[in-house]
Amino acid sequence: MTTADTPNRLNELSAQEWLKFTKTWFVHNPPPRKKEEKLHPAKYPENMIAEFIKFFTKPGAVVFDPFVGTGSTLVACHHTNRNGIGIELQQKYARIAKERLQLLESQHKLTSEGSNLISKQLVLQGNSAEIESEWKKYSLPELDLIITSPPYGPMLNKKGLATKEREEERLDTKYSDDPQDLGNTADYGEFIGKLTDIFIKMKPKIKIGGHIVVILQNYMDRGEYKTLAWDVGKELGQHFQFRGERLWLQDNKTLYPYGYKYSFVPNVHHHYCLIFKNGMGKQPEE
Repeated sequence: MTTADTPNRLNELSAQEWLKFTKTWFVHNPPPRKKEEKLHPAKYPENMIAEFIKFFTKPGAVVFDPFVGTGSTLVACHHTNRNGIGIELQQKYARIAKERLQLLESQHKLTSEGSNLISKQLVLQGNSAEIESEWKKYSLPELDLIITSPPYGPMLNKKGLATKEREEERLDTKYSDDPQDLGNTADYGEFIGKLTDIFIKMKPKIKIGGHIVVILQNYMDRGEYKTLAWDVGKELGQHFQFRGERLWLQDNKTLYPYGYKYSFVPNVHHHYCLIFKNGMGKQPEE
């Protein structure tokens, strides 16, 4: 059997689409955010997430986001005919996510009458730190893919020029003041421990061969550069097979004069999309 005859077990992409996705960096500049989406301090773009979903799953698969925010992952699932489940701690963001999906579903009914492939999206208001009880409560299915951009802990709580701009627009500069909110964990080491523990608890719910994509940034905190993506990657790599990374680059973000005339302080305009697989060891084709 030739490579051309081998069935595609992972997705429905063409060979050209597959190869393009395996490039380890890409430039994506998100479109302007809508008013309700701007309320969330760290929304990520649906069309970019859709590319990951289309690579790591087939239509009808189950995708999960433990920090769903205003619903970007589930919107991407809707557009790619995948079933999405998302958990959000804060009621205001969960409400926005539900409203966005309800609008999409109402439009879908008008344009896809007679279609036998209708995806379902579920927004749950709950705490991902208690993921085991949440799973039992709702009798949720096994997962093909987890994809998320977690709260960045101390990163959102530090003051800066970008934060000042959001304050002037009366927009949220952090997720909440809720002590249960992972983003309010002040200690860096404790934050990494809590975050990785959530994924470890979810491991029995991920299909063997299923994937996890975690989108993170390194950042400067009071003169110390925090290697958040690398540290989380190292911890998760002890429990899942680390498959590599894709760097999401943005070249249209505002440049701020951090450290001007006295010290190098980077404008961090790239994210690490860390890719893990549930199933240790090398695969037959490798």
